[in-house]
Amino acid sequence: MSLVCAICNEVPEHPCISPVSNHVFERRLIEKYIAENGTDPMNGQPLSEEQLVDIKVTHPIRPKAPSATSIPAILKSLQDEWDAVMLHSFTLRQQLQTTRQELSHALYQHDAACRVIARLNKEVTAAREALATLKPQAGLVAPQAVPASQPAAAGAGGEPMEISEQVGMTPEIIQKLQDKATILTTERKKRGKTVPEELVRAEDLSKYRQVASHAGLHSASIPGILSLDVCPSDTSKVLTGGADKNVVVFDKNEEQIVATLKGHAKKVTSVIYHPSQSVVFSASPDATIRVWSVTGGNCIQVVRAHEANVTGLSLHATGDYLLSSSEDQYWAFSDIQTGRVLTKVTDESAGCALTCAQFHPDGLIFGTGTADSQIKIWDLKERTNVANFPGHSGPVTSIAFSENGYYLATGAQDSSVKLWDLRKLKNFKTITLDNNYEVKSLVFDQSGTYLAVGGSDIRVYICKQWSEVLNFTDHTGLVTGVAFGENAKFLTSAGMDRSLRFYSL
Repeated sequence: MSLVCAICNEVPEHPCISPVSNHVFERRLIEKYIAENGTDPMNGQPLSEEQLVDIKVTHPIRPKAPSATSIPAILKSLQDEWDAVMLHSFTLRQQLQTTRQELSHALYQHDAACRVIARLNKEVTAAREALATLKPQAGLVAPQAVPASQPAAAGAGGEPMEISEQVGMTPEIIQKLQDKATILTTERKKRGKTVPEELVRAEDLSKYRQVASHAGLHSASIPGILSLDVCPSDTSKVLTGGADKNVVVFDKNEEQIVATLKGHAKKVTSVIYHPSQSVVFSASPDATIRVWSVTGGNCIQVVRAHEANVTGLSLHATGDYLLSSSEDQYWAFSDIQTGRVLTKVTDESAGCALTCAQFHPDGLIFGTGTADSQIKIWDLKERTNVANFPGHSGPVTSIAFSENGYYLATGAQDSSVKLWDLRKLKNFKTITLDNNYEVKSLVFDQSGTYLAVGGSDIRVYICKQWSEVLNFTDHTGLVTGVAFGENAKFLTSAGMDRSLRFYSL
């Protein structure tokens, strides 16, 4: 049985009953009637909305309107319903497309956010590591010295591993440097001004000619030897660094390669042979200094003392510490046993890249060359700049101290070599070379009697008179390194023509 509203005679959507007349009404209609009249429409008795009683029934199905009983009317109704369904479907498709675009945009934003978060996490980690290295070191000069943490000991399999702990210039290290300087000064005074009897005389040196040339040490695809050194304890062992990123140890007597050391990511611009151990050092624009075992043929230490190209290397007389200079404007003093950087200093007032570095024979002072043509002398113990030698007009390319510790030779891109007296702190001699002559290497022999200049050619001068006794033009490219054998019994050179050459009687 279906309920019928007493007012509209249709099945009500929300039926309710009046307790006054017991009739069923559509709630919205009876509420409107009560609001206007306040009585029951069937008997006129007073009636309020609160008196109405809802009837709970299942959802009613209204009967078809009388107009929908014919076939055309039914077809019209079906057509209307189909149109409504299609419109609803179209609306849903539009909403779906909009939702897909919003989801795609949200996913893109999420991916970008993840990338930013990853980059920020990486930067935070790097900042934390950098902060951990900035521990103040005792005794450093506040405006100049900065600590540096760097790599160190070799791990399993000979691979270098990082060391973050720092030592600094401890009193023990400073005392060790002082003791070594005292010994060297005493030995130098004992020798006095006497020249070793075994030293080759100037008249014999002037008769030197090329006796050997080796062009197969480094790769021919990237030609050029950029650095050279001779083992002090066995001058038959020659060390070279090439543009091919390799370090090569060559035996002069056997005329064969002893070891080829690979590991640098860029060309090798500085090399040093340890005087008493089978160990060599190399530096590169890849901002690393590597310590190599010649016998093992592997890298045993990586020192990361700088943030830019390493431009100079020098080994302290103790054989335990390494001086380096860099385009990052800092010089660094590192322990080669542990790979730790003990101190790292810059001249903040100058703000200029360093181009080379060299220890004084007693090891307590050293010199650095700069890109703005200055030569700076530093006190290692105090880590302060104690003297400056201006005078060159181009970037300083090479510096060398004489064995007696009195003289400093410097070369720059102004086609000249200047000699400085360290006792009077002044330039006492300037050797003017040919126009456009490039000075790349300066070296005194072990006795301090001869000075060799390498660059556009090779020239050897006798000290004190500073007269030229020898000149070689055999290289077809720029000469990048020269070195004397024991007692100057031979001279060796390397150049951009990829050749290693030897000269003697």
